[in-house]
Amino acid sequence: MSDRRQVEFFLLRYVPDAVKGEFVNFGLVAIENGPNGAELIDVRFTKDRSRILCLDPQADLEMLTKLQEEIKQEIGAAKDRAVMLRRMEDSFSNVIQVSEVMPALTKESAATEIETVATIFLESPKLRRTREPAGRHRILETMRNEFEKAGVMVLLNTVPAEPYTKAGDPFKFDFGYNTGREIKLFQAVSMRAGVDSAVMLAARYPKIAPEMARVTGLPPMLTAVVEAELDKSRSEVGFALEMMRESRIRVLSTADVRGIAEVARRELRV
Repeated sequence: MSDRRQVEFFLLRYVPDAVKGEFVNFGLVAIENGPNGAELIDVRFTKDRSRILCLDPQADLEMLTKLQEEIKQEIGAAKDRAVMLRRMEDSFSNVIQVSEVMPALTKESAATEIETVATIFLESPKLRRTREPAGRHRILETMRNEFEKAGVMVLLNTVPAEPYTKAGDPFKFDFGYNTGREIKLFQAVSMRAGVDSAVMLAARYPKIAPEMARVTGLPPMLTAVVEAELDKSRSEVGFALEMMRESRIRVLSTADVRGIAEVARRELRV
């Protein structure tokens, strides 16, 4: 395997209850698109099964072990990427879901890139992950408070991704408004507990933006708002920030929200 290949990733998620939508990332699949199709070049699986059992004490670990072996046997096989993903979704038990494909956006070697992404998604401490909803909630509250002070909150809307992706897509941008020249979007992204949401936003936005521009006739501009006190020395944080910037997502912090709200007030002529 050439050390400088550019690869793409997708995650395998254990989802015991499709209604609740709670999941644990347990697998990472790395593929390279070449002239003969998408070659599966590496797979990684979580070593900590307790994360799965914490979510579902009745989890069929034997089934997951067999699944891992089946996937490992396909390393080196080249086939159409869409067919590969569709077969995985169709063949796996209903409790296994495949994530959106995430492009490799850093300049690291393939081996280093795979190791970095595997560490971020498969081995992050679960104790830190349990605080993520609270972190996002705090960012959202800061944004709402500043938008309300500026008198623009009533003029902002959540912006669903569904019109620009596929029917049933539940994702929504937290706030958005039309300036007449562009569509401004804002998303609260907590990275204190883990960077999953930031990386997935970076993977999805480049696919949403062109379709939104085509449908609305206006280019979107997305701003991700993260914690002001974010520890940027953490390697996974730097990785996620770079992915968002490479995906043309402006990254600001909660310390900048007052300025964001003031710009919105002027643009909306409040």
